[in-house]
Amino acid sequence: MINRSIALTAAVATFGFAASVHAQGVDPNLPKYTAVSGISGSLKSIGSDTLNNLMTLWVEGFGKFYPNVKIEIEGKGSSTAPPALVAGTAQFGPMSRPMKGAEIDAFEKKYGYKPAVIRGAVDALAVYVHKDNPIKCMTMQQVDAVFSKTRKGGGDKDITNWSQLGVEGEWANKPISLYGRNSASGTYGYFKEVALFNGDYKDAVKEQPGSSTVVQGVASDKFAMGYSGIGYKTADVKAVPLAAKAGGKCVEAIAENAYTGDFPLARFLYIYTNVNPNQPVEPVRAQFIKFIYSQEGQAATVKDGYFPVTAAIAEDDLKTMKIK
Repeated sequence: MINRSIALTAAVATFGFAASVHAQGVDPNLPKYTAVSGISGSLKSIGSDTLNNLMTLWVEGFGKFYPNVKIEIEGKGSSTAPPALVAGTAQFGPMSRPMKGAEIDAFEKKYGYKPAVIRGAVDALAVYVHKDNPIKCMTMQQVDAVFSKTRKGGGDKDITNWSQLGVEGEWANKPISLYGRNSASGTYGYFKEVALFNGDYKDAVKEQPGSSTVVQGVASDKFAMGYSGIGYKTADVKAVPLAAKAGGKCVEAIAENAYTGDFPLARFLYIYTNVNPNQPVEPVRAQFIKFIYSQEGQAATVKDGYFPVTAAIAEDDLKTMKIK
């Protein structure tokens, strides 16, 4: 299994999530944001729908310090971020998956260096069902057998109805109605790689243009299942605990399990940006990045339902971008 949460697990060891982030609270070692003079201009963000609400909250918070700065946000999917950064039509490219090698190569061919990356939040990509569904747990192999027609995870048979997952009552013989993202989405790509073991989606998956519409679809369809970021969870759906393999421990999609890497669909949420290693980042963009990594910025991460990053992560990324 190719597991992008390996990168998150490595970060746990290196930057000590458990030590400095208590439950889902903001790391007290993060600095409080302090406004500076002379900040003006405009910025544009093009990319992930998963990060759309969080980018909006960051922009609103930043705007309280700098009401004359204009930041435009366009969230149509992670795959729209790299071309926008290459073309220079956006200063920020939010992505719910890491950039692919070809995307990095295209950027480097244009600019002569690789894009810089901001690890702005941690997500538990959740498998959602209707709030009344009694299902207790799913293995990753079962998730694959539900959503994929290739079953590269090793499932011995296709799963099409709820009885095959041990769900009884009115669900027992009902077919599973599937909701997912469209191919422009980083969440689509991440789920394909990790949950489907690089397999192919079933044709029956109803592709949605946004994260919220996946959750809305599951909420309005009692026999549905879908996947979306934990920041889009509502009271009308529940996130199914997941086990990495048959017989493994069922793990809930909560902050602690995302930080430790125990939740099998834990991931960073990224914001890519163009930082010339031989030039300082212009003040307005540097201050917005510092705001993301402040207590106020990470409080917005918590407000949006995602999990905050640590001061050590912030310091490491800011140092890489030479932002003081």
